[in-house]
Amino acid sequence: MYKIGILFLDNKFEHDIYELTKAFYPESEIHSIYEEKDCEENYDLFLRIEERDDSFYIQYESEEHKGVLCAETIEGHSRRQDKDALVSCKEKDEKALERAMRKENKDIMKGILYKIFIKLTGKTLPWGTLTGIRPVKLATSLIESGMKNTEVAQELRNRYMMSPEKTALSVAIANRERDILKEIDYENGYSLYIGIPFCPSICLYCSFSSYPLKVWKDKVDAYLDALCKEIREVSAIMKGRKLDTIYIGGGTPTTLEPEQLRRLLDTVQKYFGCEDIGEFTIEAGRPDSITKEKLLAIREFPITRISVNPQTMNQETLDIIGRRHTVEETKEAFLLARELGYDNINMDLIVGLPGEDISMVHRTLEEIRTLDPDSLTVHSLAIKRAARLNIFRDKYQEMTFENNQEIMDLTMRTAYEMGMSPYYLYRQKNMKGNFENVGYAKVDKAGIYNILIMEEKQPIIALGAGGSSKLVFDHGQRIERVENVKDVTSYITRIDEMIDRKRIGIAKWL
Repeated sequence: MYKIGILFLDNKFEHDIYELTKAFYPESEIHSIYEEKDCEENYDLFLRIEERDDSFYIQYESEEHKGVLCAETIEGHSRRQDKDALVSCKEKDEKALERAMRKENKDIMKGILYKIFIKLTGKTLPWGTLTGIRPVKLATSLIESGMKNTEVAQELRNRYMMSPEKTALSVAIANRERDILKEIDYENGYSLYIGIPFCPSICLYCSFSSYPLKVWKDKVDAYLDALCKEIREVSAIMKGRKLDTIYIGGGTPTTLEPEQLRRLLDTVQKYFGCEDIGEFTIEAGRPDSITKEKLLAIREFPITRISVNPQTMNQETLDIIGRRHTVEETKEAFLLARELGYDNINMDLIVGLPGEDISMVHRTLEEIRTLDPDSLTVHSLAIKRAARLNIFRDKYQEMTFENNQEIMDLTMRTAYEMGMSPYYLYRQKNMKGNFENVGYAKVDKAGIYNILIMEEKQPIIALGAGGSSKLVFDHGQRIERVENVKDVTSYITRIDEMIDRKRIGIAKWL
């Protein structure tokens, strides 16, 4: 195990420094140190980071390299020629000025660290110094400030050292997002998320609040009782605001039986109304949970979009990751949905799954091409702490996880050939290859909710166990979260508390 020690003599930007280090050394063991006296252990790479005399200093030492890089910090408007982010703030808003200065200094610190890592590893990262999960927000804010696309691209390359490919992708998606969302009311509108936390089985990589249906089957009706109560009460709390999109996710919503689906959807329609919303999505998700009876039940309601998610079309991989369905079941579920009149079907794929190389990804894409979905979401595998693949990593340590630019280019090229173009993008921690998740869609088939949840343009009210509501206010400048408990039993028994949390948070911030 490659061991890295980082001595922080100033705790500024510790999280960003850690994340950038992890991006270059994903399999390393990183130790954060805060006092000189604790630097006794031998490390393969040692970094000493401090700020003194109005400059950042990063000292580095490995078996082959040793040196120091420094750069001036920003303390005012005159400290750096490139000060666009500061000039916009002026002295009219000291807090905004302080935030902008901190961001500038963070970018400076990450820039010199990035140069050190290039020297040490001989490689660059596709997203440069960016470690956040929403890079398109940067492109969007620059476009909205009045920059031309070419100027935005140059700024992203110069400031964050992004690759030309990722720069072009970010600018293209930012423009498409703005077009898709042009009719959305950010100030008075909101979106609704409803979570069904049950699944036929739990996938190896999953870190969501999901519960195996066979264990929790007796709790489903009690869960729906609590959920329908939350739907009724929250509809009253949000009265007077415009509901733009509804998204029912999970877990796997189609673990519900047909009558349970009708009960849920009837409650949503009765209390929120669906006549004027722009999009209503339900994840059919796992093919082994889809039946004709369930799809017919859903068709009784104004659902505009569903997902049938294979993740891969390689049976050996499905078996490894714990998805208890076959490739044929995926095809049958998709074709059944088409036969029943569903005209906006999304499919999710994951690249970087254990044991899959580019030839296996190509096989999956060719199977998807034959089915011809309306949109395709390509996820780069990200193994989070709560995933079984991480918790039991010793068991899976001999598995290979491959993702690279060639694979990402293949997915993009295939999507273009299917008549789709990218419309939203986000990143996650611990992504294989330091890449991204991209949604592709045909004309007028983009998932509006997907953009809204990632770009944080308006409030998202989340119902159900594990729901995390994002209350966006102050013209999009501030976000507060209101959380529901994750445990199903606790959610059922504490449903009145969950409703009160929302009532208080919404009254305070919206």
